[in-house]
Amino acid sequence: MSQFIDTDITLLLSKLDTLSDEKSPLWGKMTAQQMVEHLTDSLKISSGKIKLSLETPEEKLPKMLQFLESEHAMPRNFEVSFVDPKAPLRHDEMALAIDEFLLEWIDFEEYFSNPAATETVHPLYGALNFEQWLRLHSKHFTHHFTQFELI
Repeated sequence: MSQFIDTDITLLLSKLDTLSDEKSPLWGKMTAQQMVEHLTDSLKISSGKIKLSLETPEEKLPKMLQFLESEHAMPRNFEVSFVDPKAPLRHDEMALAIDEFLLEWIDFEEYFSNPAATETVHPLYGALNFEQWLRLHSKHFTHHFTQFELI
C-alpha cells in the first residue's frame, strides 16, 4: 500500500474543495490558489500541452526513476527552474482554478487513451508513460496536499 494519495479524480476534487484562499502553507511560497494552478500546470506537462526540455543529464535518469518508484516523499521547499513560485494567478477565484484542474485531468486521461500517445517528457524524470505520470502526480499531489493540510 502506497503512502501517496490515490489519483481518483473524485477524491482529489473532494480534497481541493476544502481549500480556501486564506489557507497558509506549512512551508513554501505559493498561495493556495497558486498551488492549484501549479498542479494544473503539471497536468498540462503530462498531456503534452506544455513542453519543457529535459534538465536531468541522461546518466542520472535511472536514479530519478528509482526515486519516482520509491516510497520516498518529495522534499519540502524543493525548487526547480521550471516553476515560478510567484507566478501570477490565471483565475479570479479558487473555484475557477479547481475547474481548470478538473478539465486538465480529463485532458490528461484522454491524451493517454490514444494508443499513439505513449510518453511525454518531464524536465526531471524524462519520458514518462501513463502509469509513471500517475505515480508522479500521486507523489506531487500528496506533497502539495500535505503542504496545505488537505491530507
